[in-house]
Amino acid sequence: MIDAFLYSITAYLLLGAFAGTVAGLLGVGGGLIIVPVLAALFARQGIEPGIIMHLAVGTSLATMVVTSISSVYSHHRHGAVLWGIFWRLTPGIIVGAWIGSWLASLLPTREFKLIFGAFELLVAAQMAFGLKPPASSSVPGSIGLTTAGSVIGTVSAIVGIGGGTLTVPFLTWCQVKIHNAIATSAACGLPIAVAGSIGFMVTGSSQNSLPGYASGFVYWPAFLGIVIASAMFAPLGAKLAHRLSTKKLRVVFAMFLVGLGGWMLLGD
Repeated sequence: MIDAFLYSITAYLLLGAFAGTVAGLLGVGGGLIIVPVLAALFARQGIEPGIIMHLAVGTSLATMVVTSISSVYSHHRHGAVLWGIFWRLTPGIIVGAWIGSWLASLLPTREFKLIFGAFELLVAAQMAFGLKPPASSSVPGSIGLTTAGSVIGTVSAIVGIGGGTLTVPFLTWCQVKIHNAIATSAACGLPIAVAGSIGFMVTGSSQNSLPGYASGFVYWPAFLGIVIASAMFAPLGAKLAHRLSTKKLRVVFAMFLVGLGGWMLLGD
């Protein structure tokens, strides 16, 4: 029993260290790594198969509440966050995240894995080939931003990410400068994480097969291990980013995502 507990805690810490390093190095949210690895760890722990993906996604979103706060503060200090756009995206993001968490609660684990795997392959293609949408004329009005926010929030909650892979392309499509797009996207990750994790806690609260120390679909031992280690290793990734060729690393990481996505699509 003690050996199994130590194995789990060690695995969560290693996962957090890797996710934090990659996030600092490539600016990629950790959810793309955290969700599939947590799903594998939860299966090994003997958690009910029918809730494994839900628990992995909910826990992933919860970890982003903590990590996004420090990210937002850093970008805000540099004056890069476009708060006007943020506040107009946020209502849609919150509603979308709640919708996404509700839709996710209806998905069987197998279908959930297929959706996540397909999404990872799309992100891998975008990273490997540098795919970018053509520029639009300008930032849309409040209705357009609220609609975009709801789509971003819904998809992000379903796959357990902070939304950067969706928000940054959308803002650059609106001709927002890239450093402002990245900073504003980081700020948008906070309402996605908060609303999404609350949604997963609420929708999972009626489950009878939850493991101990879980609040709905958020598993706190995994949350703590990931948050502690990712906070320690994110600065390391940021330092490495100035010494290594991130362009080549993005291609390597894209291949890694292809492996994770393929495993989610083809695994049991």
